[in-house]
Amino acid sequence: MAFRSGFINIIGNPNVGKSTLMNAVMGEKLSIVTAKAQTTRHRIMGILNGDDYQAVFSDTPGILKPVYRLQEDMMGAVRSAIGDADVIVYVTDTVEKADKYGEYIYKLSELACPVVVVVNKIDISDQASVEQLIEYWHSQLPKATVIPVSAKEKFGLENFLDTVVGLLPEAPAWYDRDTFTDRNLRFFASEIIREKILLNYREEIPYSCQVEIESFRESEERYEISAIIYVMRDTQKGIVIGKGGSALKKVGTQARIDMEDFFQKKVFLQLLVKVDPDWRENRKELRKFGYEV
Repeated sequence: MAFRSGFINIIGNPNVGKSTLMNAVMGEKLSIVTAKAQTTRHRIMGILNGDDYQAVFSDTPGILKPVYRLQEDMMGAVRSAIGDADVIVYVTDTVEKADKYGEYIYKLSELACPVVVVVNKIDISDQASVEQLIEYWHSQLPKATVIPVSAKEKFGLENFLDTVVGLLPEAPAWYDRDTFTDRNLRFFASEIIREKILLNYREEIPYSCQVEIESFRESEERYEISAIIYVMRDTQKGIVIGKGGSALKKVGTQARIDMEDFFQKKVFLQLLVKVDPDWRENRKELRKFGYEV
C-alpha cells in the first residue's frame, strides 16, 4: 500500500470545536480549549503517524474581522493555512449561523485542493437537523466531502480520519516518526497558563493578557518555570492578582497541575504580572511573543 503524507489544515469560525477536533484526533491536548472566542491565537501543528501515513494537522485561530494588530496576525495564520494545505478541513457546527463570514466559503469553493466540511456538535442536535445541515453544505460546496461528528464525544472521528488521510497525496513522511508537534515545552507552558486566565477571568481581561515564559529549567526532579503575565492597564493587573494574591494563586495552582500532567514531571511555577499597554499593537512585542507580524 502506498504511503501518504501531507498537511491537513483546520479552519473555521470561533467556538465551533476546531481545537477539540484536533486534540481528539491526536489523542493529546495540544490546543487549549475554552468556551471563549479567540482562545487559539497561534497556528499549532500536530503530527499523527500511522503505518502507511503521516497526517500533519494544523489548528488555526477562529475567523474574525481584525480590530487590532494581534488579530491581523491571527488572520494571517488562517490565510497561510488556506494557501499551503494538501487538505482543508472547514469546521462548522449545529449551532452557528451557517453563512457567517461567507467570503471564506467562496474562497473554499475556489480551492484546487480537497475540502472536507466537518459538521461538529451533532450530540446536541437531532438527526433531521443534522441531515438538513449536510444538504446545505453540499449545496454550498458541491465538491467538498461533508462529515458529521461530535469531537467532544469522539463520535465520527474514525470516518473523519480515514477520509482526510485518503485525500493526502502519495509522498514520504515530512517529519521523523517520533515527532509529535512543531511546538516546544515553553510554548505549551505559556498556553496552559493562558487557558487558566481564559477560564478564571471575565470580560476584557483574557483578551488583554499575554504570557511570556521568562525561564524554563529542568532538573532531575522537576521543571522550574517562571512566567510573566502581561496586561494592558494597572486596573487589570489588580484584577489578575486579586485580593492578597488569591486570583493569581488560583491560576498558578491550576496551571501547575495541568503542566505536571502534560509534562509527566513535577513543576515549580512562579507567576508575575506586568503592565504593557501596547503589546497587542506593537510589532516588536508581538514578535517577542511568537507572532509573525
